Amino acid sequence: MRAAHRTATVPLAVLTAVWLAVTAYVHADLAPGYDALKQSGTLSQGELFRAQAGVASAAALLVLVAALTSARWMPLAWLVASVSGLGSFAAVLLYRYDDVGKVLFLPDMYEPVWFREKTVSAIADAAAFVVGLIGLLVALRGRRRPTATAA
Repeated sequence: MRAAHRTATVPLAVLTAVWLAVTAYVHADLAPGYDALKQSGTLSQGELFRAQAGVASAAALLVLVAALTSARWMPLAWLVASVSGLGSFAAVLLYRYDDVGKVLFLPDMYEPVWFREKTVSAIADAAAFVVGLIGLLVALRGRRRPTATAA
């Protein structure tokens, strides 16, 4: 990885990892309070929150390792981080504003209120998505530019 490209990548990776760590913490912290909401034939919201915490943690680790090791798979790491943030952000908005009901193995998660942890999670999810997307664009742009060779 070129020095200039790495200079942009590492701070973006750290920022993305921080936002993903925030959402992972909030989801893990809230999970026990949602375990009792298990419906027949579905996962509990607590189980889903723990899964999201795991995905966000793994995405944070992946983007950091990729950035620090100059890995060729950096675009994939950015994509995983962005999708993690976007998926969680979309879910919190969907279940805040629409009563979707039970869908397959997913419980009815309609919760028409905002509270501090939910707001923090939504902000962190949106920020992880945006910063991850910027990182992906930087990584893809860096791949297209040919490296200069010494004459």
